[in-house]
Amino acid sequence: MKRLWVNVVPYKKEIAIAALESGVEAVVLPDGQSDTVRQFGKIKTVEKDGDIKPGIGVEFIDIAGKDDEDKAAAVPADKTVVLRMLDWTIIPIENLLARRGKNIIVQVENSEQAKLMTEILEKGVDGVLLNTANVNEIKKTAEIVQSITEKVTLVEATVTTAKQLGMGDRSCLDTCTQMTLGEGMLVGNTASGFFLVHSESIDNPYVASRPFRVNAGAVHAYTLTPGGKTKYLADLKAGDEVMLVNSEGKTQTAYLGRNKIEKRPMMLIEAEAEGQPVSLVLQNAETIRLVDPEGKAISATSLRPGDKVLGHIEKAGRHFGMQVDETLIER
Repeated sequence: MKRLWVNVVPYKKEIAIAALESGVEAVVLPDGQSDTVRQFGKIKTVEKDGDIKPGIGVEFIDIAGKDDEDKAAAVPADKTVVLRMLDWTIIPIENLLARRGKNIIVQVENSEQAKLMTEILEKGVDGVLLNTANVNEIKKTAEIVQSITEKVTLVEATVTTAKQLGMGDRSCLDTCTQMTLGEGMLVGNTASGFFLVHSESIDNPYVASRPFRVNAGAVHAYTLTPGGKTKYLADLKAGDEVMLVNSEGKTQTAYLGRNKIEKRPMMLIEAEAEGQPVSLVLQNAETIRLVDPEGKAISATSLRPGDKVLGHIEKAGRHFGMQVDETLIER
């Protein structure tokens, strides 16, 4: 997810409140103003007494020439660098994306510049610092930046096994976002293969729809999260980021409100996609669904060998949820 900061120097109450209400990550403030802004709500502040301190957590660099570009490239990669373009050109940004690669925020004056920066060289910078005194421009920029999400490649998986198991602990993930038809989460028994598990956004005769919920599977399973990381279902808790995925591979970040872990009858689904195995232990219930290649929900209990569903394949192994290039076998 792209980052959005708003500049509130000089301090203006209405700009700070608009930034907070638009869901921006942080506001840049005059020194000593953090407590004032925190009275309106919880938000990260950037100033000498703030959550992010200039010179420690972030470096602000004016870019006027090649020497400034070299200075920005030399900032440690784990520190955020905010670029203020004194001569608004694209080339320095492209160069720094190639040389530095990450933790780059560019100061922009409007939503059009924000869109350009977040899409440059397809990857885009990590975020923008909006410098404006226009409340409407903050809201417009927030809509643009927050709509830019990563996309995952979905593949067709052919079911090979669907069998009943005994009792087990399953994880039901309730998010703070309403999902639509064809949307859910990527979950798998291993870190190399995932099924698209459909949200409970479909009405049925037994229970009302719960479009904020994904009955994701057994507690040991992995789910793919924003930034290409994985987490065990059992480890997820309220406030954690989760990644919602639709049948076209478009994603959005949501926040977990609750992880309900309960004992339920379980079943195993196994499939093959691009020559790799994909499997998942799910609750054995007709309301638990995967997604077929046409984007339609299909009940896990109705799956038979030869049926097609959507999945996702990862080539690398995982270490503490991060991709690593190593030989790893999971069965």
